[in-house]
Amino acid sequence: MIRYQFFPRSQGITPKIKLVIDCFEKNHDEITSSAHNLNSNEVLEVLRDDLQKAYYTVETGKTRDQKIHVPVLFGYNNNIDKSFNADALSEDGKIVIEVEAGRAVDNNQFLKDIFQACMMFEVEYLIIAVRNTYRGADDFIKVYTFLETLYISNRLILPLKGILLIGY
Repeated sequence: MIRYQFFPRSQGITPKIKLVIDCFEKNHDEITSSAHNLNSNEVLEVLRDDLQKAYYTVETGKTRDQKIHVPVLFGYNNNIDKSFNADALSEDGKIVIEVEAGRAVDNNQFLKDIFQACMMFEVEYLIIAVRNTYRGADDFIKVYTFLETLYISNRLILPLKGILLIGY
């Protein structure tokens, strides 16, 4: 089953974010971590067509031209000095999607995703998708607990309007 939680929990999801949830729910049988051992690129490949129909640009490969570069720093004449890559980006550039698999919790990849989204120019929302099941553990709950603590403690204020966590 697809699980999701939006943070902060005091706000609901937007229609554009709901479209992403719908993409995951539509493709649940093909990507569910309880039945498949897909890596993040394979999950993204399954979701690609539906995300594109929802007006997201989706990474098509690992070469420079196939990646989605989101500006972070600008230099002389407004040239981009630094950018971070995203798995998918809404057409208005305000929603970033990162699909993770095994590295999500074990290598703290979700923390890197949060940091990078916070640095990206004009990004307002981050969607992080993680496995529900990984090596007998529940990665969704692990990341959920972290995000819950982050938002409840109020000790670190992120420049994002919100983060959606999806468990697949």
